[in-house]
Amino acid sequence: MSALEPFGARLRRAMDERGPLCVGIDPHASLLAEWGLNDDVAGLERFSRTVVEAVADRVAVLKPQSAFFERFGSRGVAVLEASVAEARAAGALVVMDAKRGDIGSTMAAYAESFLHKDAPLFSDALTVSPYLGYGSLAPAVELARESGAGLFVLALTSNPEGGEVQHAVRSDGRNVGTTMLAHLAAENAGEQPLGSFGAVVGATLGDLSTYDLDINGPLLAPGIGAQGATPADLPRVFGPAVRNVVPNVSRGVLRHGPDAVALRDASERFAEEIRQAVTSS
Repeated sequence: MSALEPFGARLRRAMDERGPLCVGIDPHASLLAEWGLNDDVAGLERFSRTVVEAVADRVAVLKPQSAFFERFGSRGVAVLEASVAEARAAGALVVMDAKRGDIGSTMAAYAESFLHKDAPLFSDALTVSPYLGYGSLAPAVELARESGAGLFVLALTSNPEGGEVQHAVRSDGRNVGTTMLAHLAAENAGEQPLGSFGAVVGATLGDLSTYDLDINGPLLAPGIGAQGATPADLPRVFGPAVRNVVPNVSRGVLRHGPDAVALRDASERFAEEIRQAVTSS
């Protein structure tokens, strides 16, 4: 398997050239309806293709949420495969938002589904859940390194339920979220210009100054737009690590469809607002 340049290096270049924006592809039923599309495979395909054609040649990252494709069975997964391939061909990096997490051979199979270079759903990075223990992610970490891909590990998520796990205090006095960040910092040690193993950290969490977010890796930050956070909030939330933040916007861009020009304009506005917020901090 011929490895790509490491994900972290490719991501750093994409963010510097295209702006630090990740656009989610979340074709849930209500959004399909807003676009005047049926909640079926044809509507799914039209939605996904429109988003990819509109923005994949200008944004740094696209993040399809696999569940919204999987609910249509094999035909939905085929649409996802095509969307991933077309987005990558247009120059966008693809983060597959699948949040996989398991142990042993099952975790290895999940990794092969999304991180093996020859897999139909090969993506530049994959979101994963470490809550069977960080060590359970070892097969994904190993395959990501081999293929030049990356991971985004759930660390400090914005959903209120997450706190009961992520804020739980371990016997060594550290909470679980801090422990996950420390694992990622170790994975990224010495990598230049950016490590390939990132954390998912919600942009709606407010002051995170008690956490060391300097993991030498990217921070995927959902919550910009419809969830209430704004680009101007990023320096306050992420502090010195803000330059490595990959803010995710989904509905804030997608609600402008199905007009491709409006989708492009919205993505460019967000990218510029984020760029200004990051560079002025």
